[in-house]
Amino acid sequence: MNTEELYLKYRECGCRVTTDSRAITGGEMFIALKGENFDGNEYALKALEAGAACAVVDDGCAAASAGDPRVIVVPGGFEALRSLARHHRRNCLGDRHLTVLGLTGTNGKTTTKNLINAVLSAKYKVTATEGNLNNDIGVPLSLLKITDATELAVIEMGANHPDDIKHLVEVCEPDCGLITNVGKAHLLGFGSFDGVKRAKGQLYDFIAAHGGEVFVNVDSEDLKAMAEERQGLSIVPYGLDFNGVEILPPSPEHPFLRMKLDGRTIETHLVGSYNAMNVLAAICIGCHFEVPFEDAVVAVESYIPANNRSQMQKTERNTLILDAYNANPSSMGVALDSFAMMEAPRKVALLGDMRELGDNSLSEHVKVVEKIAASDFEAYLVGEEFARALEAAGRPAKVLGHFADSDALAAHLAAQPIEGACVLVKGSRGIRMEKAVPAL
Repeated sequence: MNTEELYLKYRECGCRVTTDSRAITGGEMFIALKGENFDGNEYALKALEAGAACAVVDDGCAAASAGDPRVIVVPGGFEALRSLARHHRRNCLGDRHLTVLGLTGTNGKTTTKNLINAVLSAKYKVTATEGNLNNDIGVPLSLLKITDATELAVIEMGANHPDDIKHLVEVCEPDCGLITNVGKAHLLGFGSFDGVKRAKGQLYDFIAAHGGEVFVNVDSEDLKAMAEERQGLSIVPYGLDFNGVEILPPSPEHPFLRMKLDGRTIETHLVGSYNAMNVLAAICIGCHFEVPFEDAVVAVESYIPANNRSQMQKTERNTLILDAYNANPSSMGVALDSFAMMEAPRKVALLGDMRELGDNSLSEHVKVVEKIAASDFEAYLVGEEFARALEAAGRPAKVLGHFADSDALAAHLAAQPIEGACVLVKGSRGIRMEKAVPAL
């Protein structure tokens, strides 16, 4: 079955598709995907039993020869999903062109995407990536959620390997784009910081080749140079210095990010001055798409973060800053710098390993230990990489303890509670630092 025929089936299913047989509600298209550790083809017939209208499976699998007319056979499920999403992106509005904004970056992708969605939604019907579904499965599924009513789409793209962004932009075909920043993350996959820039820069490459425009933080020499290197790329500049933004200092009375832009004080529900750039990017993009400035500001001020991203939570004993969704040297550095600026009678950082740093791991963890030693806060550290760093650099008095995993830290904090403190919780996703939160 070719892509156009598959697309007609998708439309017959009410433009509803899933790759998870457990999520069947009835009438949707199930697309079986096969990876190193999973094979959705094994669940295709169960998906049909659960109520799926049809099941798209790989040629040669058992379901392909089951004789069920609802089974659609394709050479490969992943390519079928990509082709279906690309076809929908091109044809979902009929003769009208759909503007797609693609964004990537080392840090802040999801928060920035959520802010952009909030700002643009003040004027338009927006379809945006849900959560952080920004990989080779999430991006096509996000595109397939675009409806006839969509006026703008905001698609987040993540990358762990050199050509990830290249493959994703070939599916979502963005008209304009944003790289939030470039930093040291997933170095095991990218090889080096230059590798990070080349990988993220594939968004710029696609947009330059198709006559689009990019929103560039011109305060960043790296991003500015990356954009200027690509001929034909139209640049919409913004930046804290470029736009004359003033970041107001946090205090116990005003713990969230506050900033002044064009004479207007913007009061957010985000923790950390590093989020100022994410806010500014969203407002810049909103203004470019003719969202009134005051409407954009109200949208930003109304946005409340979730999922352990720049959240502040007050418990009976402490005030928590939850930034535990992920960590790399760039995001860890700005989080600790912002934490150091906060006023509190006692401050404690609970920090987990930063993963996937390859040969740079020891030196980057040592930098964190050295930053703690020079800081005004105490810290508990979790993970093998921090153990190596403490052995190499010595253990500063401000490091109150080291634990093999977050469960061990949680047990310690339950036995010896922290009270009356402002507590930062941050670490890579695999460390699961949020496990310590109930003890706080």
